[in-house]
Amino acid sequence: MYFASDNSGPVHPQVIAALNEANQGYQMAYGADTLMNEVRDRIRGVFEAPGAAVYLVATGTAANSLALATLTKPWETVFCSPVSHIHEDECNAPEFYCGAKLTLVPGGDKMTPDALRRSVQAEETRGVHGPQRGPVSITQVTERGSVYSLAELQALCGVAKEYGLPVHLDGARFTNALVALNCSPAEMTWKAGVDAVSFGGTKNGLMGVEAVVFFDESKAWEFELRRKRGAHLFSKHRYLSAQMAAYLQDDLWLNLARQANENCARLAEGLRAKGASFLHDPQANMIFAQFSRARHKQLHEAGAVYHLWGAELEGADDQEILACRLVCDWSIGTDEIDRFLALL
Repeated sequence: MYFASDNSGPVHPQVIAALNEANQGYQMAYGADTLMNEVRDRIRGVFEAPGAAVYLVATGTAANSLALATLTKPWETVFCSPVSHIHEDECNAPEFYCGAKLTLVPGGDKMTPDALRRSVQAEETRGVHGPQRGPVSITQVTERGSVYSLAELQALCGVAKEYGLPVHLDGARFTNALVALNCSPAEMTWKAGVDAVSFGGTKNGLMGVEAVVFFDESKAWEFELRRKRGAHLFSKHRYLSAQMAAYLQDDLWLNLARQANENCARLAEGLRAKGASFLHDPQANMIFAQFSRARHKQLHEAGAVYHLWGAELEGADDQEILACRLVCDWSIGTDEIDRFLALL
């Protein structure tokens, strides 16, 4: 009953097999391996973007931070949600790599076009004394488990384009959002107005690899330099390439995300039936649910692993309603989900 994070699940066996196969013999280093050529072509095909620049890094923090640094001048600011991953969970890495600041667009889980426009208009008002307008960064799936619709993405990108600003999509759970929307990668990125995307794999069955895709190929060389200077260019790069190649083979990436989302839907349906309430409507593979401290204690004592949200397990009032975060990955069995629900 492990619902702490999709980072905590196992690597898919096909990925392990691909790593073992890639481990035979010798390959050129630093991204010059033959597998990387295959990966680059496959990702371009997936995104319907034959001219896209495609690179691999080992972590989502590196993908987001280096991509944003490539899009941002040091005197600019990056516009993002107050609960975006780049603000809440990356220890100021985007600011470190960009040399710029983040501007938090007021509101909740999702940015709205009106709030984004007001935040953009509030900058470049103090001349040389204030930050200049920089990229917009959108987290998809959001940190609260919500999914931006295509119309919502297009509207946010439209505001950015009004002011000539590039758009970055933080897609750590890119594929979970994609299968939830039942759309194409192109529709969720460059066709909506996105300029660069962090195409995540680690949360969806890989050992540790993320792709950075620039739809404007002119950014390629700068990203390469920033990746090397930032110490994120792997010498034995073939092990990144092997993971991504296996991920894209026979729709494994889509199948794993579908399974994670289906697991989450099963869990959400069971929670509703047990009378639990939700902080946010479950849309992908992450749930924020609320039920009594007594039930949380019972579940933890039985071995369930998940995080309480803004609350402590210990407390005198066992009937107090506490929120929690429950994340499903591709590997969790329905028997574990059903056992959790039975205990609840």
